[in-house]
Amino acid sequence: MKIRTQPNLLSLSLLLAGLALVPASYAASKPYSPFSVSVSRISTGDADIGDSNLQLQRDTWLFGAKASIPLNREWSMSMSASYDKLDYDWGTRGGSLFGNGVTTWPSVDRYSASIGVSYRPNKQWMFLFAPKIQYAYADGTSSSNAQSYGVVASGMYRFENGNMLGLGVAYLNDISEVRTVPYLAVSWQVTENLKLSNPFSAGFSGPAGLELSYQLTDDVDVGIGTSKRTQRFLVKDDETTMEIDEWVSFLRAGWTATSSLSFNGYAGYYFNGELELSDPNSSEQIDNQMALAFAAEYKF
Repeated sequence: MKIRTQPNLLSLSLLLAGLALVPASYAASKPYSPFSVSVSRISTGDADIGDSNLQLQRDTWLFGAKASIPLNREWSMSMSASYDKLDYDWGTRGGSLFGNGVTTWPSVDRYSASIGVSYRPNKQWMFLFAPKIQYAYADGTSSSNAQSYGVVASGMYRFENGNMLGLGVAYLNDISEVRTVPYLAVSWQVTENLKLSNPFSAGFSGPAGLELSYQLTDDVDVGIGTSKRTQRFLVKDDETTMEIDEWVSFLRAGWTATSSLSFNGYAGYYFNGELELSDPNSSEQIDNQMALAFAAEYKF
């Protein structure tokens, strides 16, 4: 879900996202709920930034709302909106990024919205098309220069045993960069209790990732997964951006408290992280770090 997720002292996150982080599965017997709201908190450990003499610790709050509305037997529509607050603590050791005096930022605001349409022509196939828009900007910059947009499309095939497998691609016109992100879409019941699925939604934060989960009881499941997470945001109003690109692996424990309320806790590890400035083109490595996260979702 970033794994911010994308999502740490790990992404205990429920979606997404992010470092983003969203739970993989719930009991099929639960009643259908078209609307949901979620809140997640992610905290990472301290990480050294290259040779800059700086340390970075991140805390993230993620707030989201989703709706899924069937239109008829073949068509359905989904809508989602989110707001994320990313706080950056650069420690007290002093120093500058990239050795050229680039000013660090205390926080980032990120807003996003999406409208999706899915089509099921028959029992075997399902297709999804979802345009997305996002604004992500550091404190002191203007939101008007921080727009990104794109679309996520996927096709999945349903086998006779109910398992689903497919491919997807996200085309993203991000701030000062265009990206195309392919991903594997999967929902595969390996055994009665063991399932392989995507823990996140593909989008600006990266591909959907993979999680292997085990249903301990009707209400409790555990999982292990990994994904690549990307965060890109404006740091100067002339379209100068910072990108944080990293991998996250995580352990998750989920509890469906009621048919409407669920909780997920994550413990994980961010690794192979990199900070990249767009202008001038410069990069610094981020040391590996642990992370913790917690997420709650309410459906109604």
